Amino acid sequence: MTRFTNLGPARSGALLMIAAGVLFAVINLLTQYATMMLHVPSARMAFWQYAIALLFSLPWVVRHGLSAMKTGHVALHLMRVVAAVIGVQLWVAGLAHVPIWQAIALIMLSPFFVTFGAGLFLGEETGAARWLAVTAGFVGGMIILAPWSDAFSIYALYPVAAALFWGITSLLTKRLTQSESPESLTVYLLLLLSPVNFALALGEGVAFSGGLTALILIAAGLLTALAQYAIAKAYTVADAAYLQPFDHLKLPLNVGFGVVAFGFVPPGSMWLGAALILAASFYLLHRERRAEQPA
Repeated sequence: MTRFTNLGPARSGALLMIAAGVLFAVINLLTQYATMMLHVPSARMAFWQYAIALLFSLPWVVRHGLSAMKTGHVALHLMRVVAAVIGVQLWVAGLAHVPIWQAIALIMLSPFFVTFGAGLFLGEETGAARWLAVTAGFVGGMIILAPWSDAFSIYALYPVAAALFWGITSLLTKRLTQSESPESLTVYLLLLLSPVNFALALGEGVAFSGGLTALILIAAGLLTALAQYAIAKAYTVADAAYLQPFDHLKLPLNVGFGVVAFGFVPPGSMWLGAALILAASFYLLHRERRAEQPA
């Protein structure tokens, strides 16, 4: 992913965030298939997904030595993991009552929390263009979500809370990029998440399955390592507030993969909402690229 950084902060940050979104969409697809079709318990899936991702990340530690893992911000790393764990648990609880497409739309509230926090805690510029792009993307999500319909449930607050904690995770990631490398951020997250996921999976068993399930677990682990690195790298090269509209792209990506894999055909409002999301992202990219060009 080194080539990305040669494209300038705006373009490279956007491409890395989009790459992470594509990878997470594939991971969600694999997770759904494993849990719904192969009946793998969700806690066991999460444990092996992140444990295998950690294994794929260890060669970096071996190459650079344990000295590369030195940090003066252990508390921030722990806070980042706690926020990520709470977000994951709220997300899973929400999926037990809320359709996945609605839940993914609600998760799009996360950029609002990040944009607000980036200005408040990180001192980043959150000007009108960035807020306009985030708001337009959010409106696209609301068109898809349709919270005014009779189908809207109080359980939808679970994904909203998950969005808050994932927003906190993103802010902590951006804060840590000031002193930590993307590689060490990835390893620390996976390393600290693994024992938590192990404890949560004990009730359902942690035995590693063979056959197709094993291939899915390995693929999900590899893609998780790559996705977490892409996010950390994106926050290294670009502002957190700027990157948030590109996080909206995960909605049409997840829905698109769902159409291909499970035959789900969304209503027309889905395409209108997705168009707004895409337009907001490319508008912001265009503005930031122009700002980078010398006068």
